[in-house]
Amino acid sequence: MAIKLCDLSYKGILKNINMSLDLSNIYGIIGESGSGKSTLLNIIFKDIIPTNGTIEITENVNNISYLRQYPEYNFFHKSVKKEIEYYTQGHHFKNVEKRIIDSLIMVGLDESYLDLDPFKLSSSQRRKVALACVLVSNPKVLLLDEPMAGLNNVDKTEIIRLLKRLKNRYSKTIIISTHDTDFLHKLVDYIYVLHKGKIVLHGDKYEVFKYDLKRYGVLSPKEVEFSNIVLNKKGIKIGYRDDINDLIKDIYRFVK
Repeated sequence: MAIKLCDLSYKGILKNINMSLDLSNIYGIIGESGSGKSTLLNIIFKDIIPTNGTIEITENVNNISYLRQYPEYNFFHKSVKKEIEYYTQGHHFKNVEKRIIDSLIMVGLDESYLDLDPFKLSSSQRRKVALACVLVSNPKVLLLDEPMAGLNNVDKTEIIRLLKRLKNRYSKTIIISTHDTDFLHKLVDYIYVLHKGKIVLHGDKYEVFKYDLKRYGVLSPKEVEFSNIVLNKKGIKIGYRDDINDLIKDIYRFVK
């Protein structure tokens, strides 16, 4: 167990939250705007102290990094290198410059960006630099608040591959708060649904996405919606797929 929240509440925004987050898994937290998603991440990061309840973080989880919803708003250096270097402070790393370059390469950029002004980059590039900032310290746990905001489909695909690699190869625990269920469907292992500050549904993604989430202000992934339409209108059960290409292959098999 990496993180455990017990009967956690915060000023009426969160109410009796119970969560158990294991190491080396990817978790999704979904819910409409104002449901308490960002507040929950802030509590896990210890930026906010809960009003009631407890949060337990195991000793081997000694490094948690947090990519906030609009991290580029907090840029304050005039070069990408200095911006990322700031996040190495207090860690006593050797060869900091190599670590900075490695973090850029990891998010799909390279050392040619080191001397560029982050404020003059595209929104997609700024978001990637922000992600490099949280990766440079090699955290055990990653908290990501709307990490796909401002990214195009190509960049989203790259980030999905990166996050899967971080989990599978480097055993990272990743907690993602987002309204983008299409993104989550391709990535996560387990989902918590927040509504008016309470967890109203949780389980593996295939179980959670079987429900009609519109009542909680959340849209189901397009692949799941399509599968449900085919089942309801044609009586054909093609099942749920993480990737649209796999779904198309299933449809082709049924047509044949």
